[in-house]
Amino acid sequence: MNKSDLINKIAEGANITKAQATEALNAVTGGIADALKAGEKVALVGFGTFAVATSKARTGRNPSTGAAIEIAAKNSVKFKAGKELNDNVK
Repeated sequence: MNKSDLINKIAEGANITKAQATEALNAVTGGIADALKAGEKVALVGFGTFAVATSKARTGRNPSTGAAIEIAAKNSVKFKAGKELNDNVK
C-alpha cells in the first residue's frame, strides 16, 4: 500500500473526500515528524510508538580496503508496534 492507496482507504472509511483525507494524513504525519524533531516520543495506543534513536560516532572499516573510516553520529526513527497491531497481523 502506498500513500495514495492509504488516502483512498481513509476517504472511504471516514466518508470524506480524497482532498480532506490527504489533508488529514499530512496533518498526522507532519505532527509526528514535528514531535520527533522536538525529541518527543509519539505513542498511539494499540498501534505503536515512534521514537528517535541516536547512534554515536564511531570508527568503521571499509570492507574492500580495510581502511579505517569515521562514521558520523546520526539520529534515526524507530517504531515499535503495539500489542493490538501485532495481534491483528498474526
